[in-house]
Amino acid sequence: MKKVLFAGLLIIIILYAFRQLVYNPYKWKKAINTPEHKLQLGSFIFSKQRGSNGSQSMQTNYFIFKVIEINGDYVRLSVIRQLSEKDKIRSGFSTKKEAYKDLKESIQKVTITPILPEDLYKGSSSFTINDYLLDKYPSLQKSRYYSEDVKSSTDPREYFSLVYSKEKIIAKGKLVPWIISNSDKPELAERLSENIELIVN
Repeated sequence: MKKVLFAGLLIIIILYAFRQLVYNPYKWKKAINTPEHKLQLGSFIFSKQRGSNGSQSMQTNYFIFKVIEINGDYVRLSVIRQLSEKDKIRSGFSTKKEAYKDLKESIQKVTITPILPEDLYKGSSSFTINDYLLDKYPSLQKSRYYSEDVKSSTDPREYFSLVYSKEKIIAKGKLVPWIISNSDKPELAERLSENIELIVN
């Protein structure tokens, strides 16, 4: 009986390893070479990331990014989020699981408004829909989804807050960030990499 269980467990491990090391990379490389899923300016990147839920346990966070700049190996992203409704403050900045799933199919049809970061703090509650935002960004009447309209910055630490390696995205399907650590020279942080689930154009 123990031998049967061991053999079954071994088969599961082998199949999992094959999927992770062979099938998934093949599937990714095949997809990223198609117009619908190739990396380009304006692409939407979907990523499921593991993180702390504030206690000792972990949870899955769902993020959607828009590619706003490609410069050599630097791919700069802006997070797609949804403004809170009036008097209904959202907790956290990740996308809800259900919305994440729906947006994988409909992101191209959704109105996403670029908003200046300083405008997100206007009004009584930050990151909440209000008269000021509706007046300045009328497209928010159609949808509360937005991206931060970040501009190029001369401050390296600010610029590299959401910059990832183009090579790692294409070759491995991972978001590997460029960071400024102990010097002014950016470096790749493989330890902080996150998996990409899908790229949509």
